[in-house]
Amino acid sequence: METSDMTDLAKVMPLLSSQAGVWEGIYRYYDAAGRLVDEHASRLTCRVAPGNGWDYHQTNLYTWTDGRTENREFQGRWRDDRLWFEDGPIDGWAAEDARDPENRTLLLQWRRRDEPATRFYEMIQLDATLRLRSRVWQWIGADGRIRLRTLIDEHKVADDWR
Repeated sequence: METSDMTDLAKVMPLLSSQAGVWEGIYRYYDAAGRLVDEHASRLTCRVAPGNGWDYHQTNLYTWTDGRTENREFQGRWRDDRLWFEDGPIDGWAAEDARDPENRTLLLQWRRRDEPATRFYEMIQLDATLRLRSRVWQWIGADGRIRLRTLIDEHKVADDWR
């Protein structure tokens, strides 16, 4: 298993590395019929090569209008041309789409530990300034049918995650 340091991750995943910092946005969840079933605000802190054996560390804070909050931590290691998440709430990978001539697309496939029968397929699309991003999750059940779709709109509020 080959694990990189910060310089290597920045070289092999420059688009992901450019997302280091703090992002704020809105998550919207739609059922298979297209009805809005949940919505909440988000604040994501993305760190590239934070140390402690990880090449990437992301902290997500979700806030609902009724006052509820949820915090999730995601950590990943570089190997086999992908960033792998294997210790935390998800198992899966992230990769930059080399076929995108503008180099603004990340693809992810993952499984939540609390929903092992559901596969998640995510696309992250950044604008030319790398300060706005849109994300789409497709929740695919074991039967191959769509369960939910999550649409996420975010803007970068700080380059320094500290």
